[in-house]
Amino acid sequence: MISKRAQSIAPSATLQINAQAKELASKGFDIISFAAGEPDFDTPENIKNAARKAIDDGFTKYTATSGTLELKQAICDKFRQDNGLSYDPKNILVGNGAKQCLYNIFQTILDPDDEVIVPVPYWVSYEEMVKLAGGECVFVNLTNKSSDRTFSGHPERFSGHSEQSEESQRKFTPNNFLLSPDDLKRVLTPKTKALIINSPSNPTGAVYDLPRLEAIAKICVDNNVMVISDEIYEKLIYEGQNHSIAAIDDDIKKLAVTVSGVSKSYAMTGWRIGYCAGDESVIAAMSKLQDHQTSNPCSIAQKAALEALSGDQSTVEAMRKEFQKRRDLMGELLNGIDGINFEKPAGAFYAFVDFFKIIRNRFSNSADFCRKLLEHAHVACIPGSAFGLENYIRLSFATGEDDIREGIKRIKQFVTD
Repeated sequence: MISKRAQSIAPSATLQINAQAKELASKGFDIISFAAGEPDFDTPENIKNAARKAIDDGFTKYTATSGTLELKQAICDKFRQDNGLSYDPKNILVGNGAKQCLYNIFQTILDPDDEVIVPVPYWVSYEEMVKLAGGECVFVNLTNKSSDRTFSGHPERFSGHSEQSEESQRKFTPNNFLLSPDDLKRVLTPKTKALIINSPSNPTGAVYDLPRLEAIAKICVDNNVMVISDEIYEKLIYEGQNHSIAAIDDDIKKLAVTVSGVSKSYAMTGWRIGYCAGDESVIAAMSKLQDHQTSNPCSIAQKAALEALSGDQSTVEAMRKEFQKRRDLMGELLNGIDGINFEKPAGAFYAFVDFFKIIRNRFSNSADFCRKLLEHAHVACIPGSAFGLENYIRLSFATGEDDIREGIKRIKQFVTD
């Protein structure tokens, strides 16, 4: 009764582990969760007030599929002010979260066997979205330059380490998880349709610098390769600054689709509002797809997002500063554990930590480590295999300082007992 297409989809490891942690918590266990992919802050009051007003005003009917004109104009203003990008409302699509925008992009631009270049490690849903659109992922393992082209397959395809290269791998840090121009050149073929850039990155927190993006943009323009620039964490940067590849010049702007949203920056994950900007022809085709898929995003949530983008921005900076404090605390505590390799991420709210020495001695793989850590130490985190790279663990610092201290203490006890 189930289609081959549906059978081919792998479940989200992040959502599975979150569900397991919540189930244990419901049974009375004291669970510390480093698995969350969302801020632990409440949505700011001015945004909630805008939603209440929308309800009181009866703003509860359908809107245009691609979003209200006033919200799209606010998004244009945001792109101009924050990203140096000039767009009109016709270049904007508002979706039910940045995730739907990404899904619509791949459904719109890919034909069967088109190749999409995906730097590894990567956000868990990219692979499944490309597969569902009939495309082929070409994975570039950023920790192993000898692995030039690896196609769609099991998420544990990359071990990330070998005994022979262990010393060199120890020097590898999360801020190095960046695609280089040479990486890109090696994997290009006539079938290459698009490249995914995620900056700041989930799971590594890596942030692309402008010279690197300029070199990548030139290669993409020369080879007519589209760029899907996922910038959902753009306001959560601690070192460096956000650069949108589409802002480099008009040639790459025509090939790029820039994706962002209000979920991470404004603590609005449940409101489900994301947006993207791109060439008018691509956005129009995506809007037709969304016509038959979901119609418009929630009208009330659109009013809330309008206030988020155009209202008081002080809460965004306050959250960013708090995340930076937590990042520094987590780094200090993790560096006290023998056998791991960690450097502070430049953005987002994740630490992608090398547990190779610990995993190889006592566990089958990173999933085995995370499963036993949850069962015995009651700490939830995400295995690196969920992001295409073994022997790493993703820890979210989108949780309070007390939980960070207690959780890292439990991890240290678990790996040393």
